[in-house]
Amino acid sequence: MGLFDNLFKKNASKSVDIEARFERLRSAISGTMSNFFVAKDRQNGNRIVGVKLCDSDKVDFFESRFKGLNKPSEGEIAMQMTHPNIVHTYEYGTSTKGQQFLVMEYIDGPGLQLLISERQEARLKGRRLEMIRQMAESLAYVHRKEFIHRDICPRNYMATEDLSTVKLIDFGLTLPATKVFMAPGNRTGTPLYMSPEIVRRRATDHRVDIFSFALTCYHLITFELPWQMSDTTGRAALHHDTSPPKDISELCPTIDKGLANAIMSAMHANPEQRTQDMDTFLRQIRTVKNSP
Repeated sequence: MGLFDNLFKKNASKSVDIEARFERLRSAISGTMSNFFVAKDRQNGNRIVGVKLCDSDKVDFFESRFKGLNKPSEGEIAMQMTHPNIVHTYEYGTSTKGQQFLVMEYIDGPGLQLLISERQEARLKGRRLEMIRQMAESLAYVHRKEFIHRDICPRNYMATEDLSTVKLIDFGLTLPATKVFMAPGNRTGTPLYMSPEIVRRRATDHRVDIFSFALTCYHLITFELPWQMSDTTGRAALHHDTSPPKDISELCPTIDKGLANAIMSAMHANPEQRTQDMDTFLRQIRTVKNSP
């Protein structure tokens, strides 16, 4: 990562007075380590942007486990992501109150979490295949950049209002795909979508994202999860390698077999038997014609 350090640190803003620079328009769903709001950027022609304000205590706690490893910050990672299916980050920095912040493009549309929780079948019907393809393209790009996102879930995909474009967001838990950052013990992410390797505190690699991606696709298509349970804590994820997932075809009998097989293969509990990379998944769905 050293080759990129100076380049991306130059994009870091000097200390910014958030309230003076941004006119808040509305708050949005907050993440586990941050608050997010939509605003007019007074410094840039009142451009509408999304502003992410990080919770300093939570960020410091997360970063402390990588002390001395020269881990890039969320802002440094986000600035490297230039892809049509990844939210564009304009800048990052520290506020006058000492909070890390990111300024990014505003996507005027629903998150996948909303589409799923409200079971918006009418809006989604016939669109899911293209949405899944774009989701896969974004994750394949992250992996080619040699990072592991580590929090793939419906909350971290946003769509435009007409659902024609889907974008991956939030690199708060993202790590470089290098040995020192893939050591056992880092149990972070969204429990219902965690891979068994993370839950069991084993060594990890990019395949943890593939597992979480498959669960996200499954949820998007069926409005259900492969393991039905009321517990949403980390204990729920213990089922991911102790009981078989319900086959997606049982909940969606009309799904194309190629798409169904691709999703089920990508959520295999054993990473050695799981789909090995996102390019393979994209090849598997290339010939699928009918969208659920």
